[in-house]
Order: sequence, then structure tokens, then C-alpha cells
Amino acid sequence: MTNLQKGDVAPTFKAKDQNGKEISLSNYKGRKVALYFYPKDMTPGCTNQACNLRDNFAGLEKEGVIVLGVSPDAEARHQKFIEKYDLPFPLIADTDHEVINAYGIWGPKKFMGKEYDGLHRTTFLINEEGKIHDVIKKPKTKAHAEEILESFK
Repeated sequence: MTNLQKGDVAPTFKAKDQNGKEISLSNYKGRKVALYFYPKDMTPGCTNQACNLRDNFAGLEKEGVIVLGVSPDAEARHQKFIEKYDLPFPLIADTDHEVINAYGIWGPKKFMGKEYDGLHRTTFLINEEGKIHDVIKKPKTKAHAEEILESFK
């Protein structure tokens, strides 16, 4: 699991979103960012989490929080996910795991007695100076926006 913690400088990155547009963390300097990592588009937990962020997006925006989602899914799958659930924020297609590895959230997992390597659902809250304000490990998929807003208070 990640070694990053509160006060660390957030690893910078450049990656493509669902439209093939390059997103760089440095573009958001001076803004609060909720960089949330999730395992897979269209799965129950990931859909609950994305929809919770969608349903509370206005409140997050009001507090100045930029939402960026990251998973190992490809751009086309992200686009379908966004269209199906009307998501108002970009999803980064990290198929080569560069961003995932930079944040240290790929590793051994266990599901139904099987062990495998996968992404650990984690959200990094990054402050206006580009430092990690908080790390939410195992966020509540149906109440994630509330966790983000509470932490940024």
C-alpha cells in the first residue's frame, strides 16, 4: 500500500483522460484536488462511488474541489462509463499504471479466498500547494463526497 502521507508533495503526472486529452496535476496548482483511484469502470462499488461524487458534485465545486478519477481502464471504457452515468468529471486512463505506481496503490489483494495483484481503492486529497492534505484509504463508496468535504473543512 502507499507510503505517501499527509504533508508529502503529491507526485506529479501527465496522463490521458477519456477523450485522449492530456491531464497534468500541475494544471491544478492553487486548487484543491480529490484524486480518487478505483479498480474498474462499471463494477458495483466503483459505480456507487462515481455516482456519489456525481450527485454531490455541485457541493464539491462550491468548496473548490476538483475531482479526478483514475483507473487502469482504457479511454473508450471510461467514455462509456461517463456517458452511462452522466459523470461530470474526467477519468484518467492509466493503462500503463504510471500514475497508479507513482502513488503506490497497486499490490496484493484478496477476494473470495483468491490472492491477486490489483488497485487498492484510495483517494488522495491534494491542497492548493500540491501537497497531500489527506489520504482516504478504503473510502466509503456511497458516502465518498462527504468524506472529502469533511476532510477539507
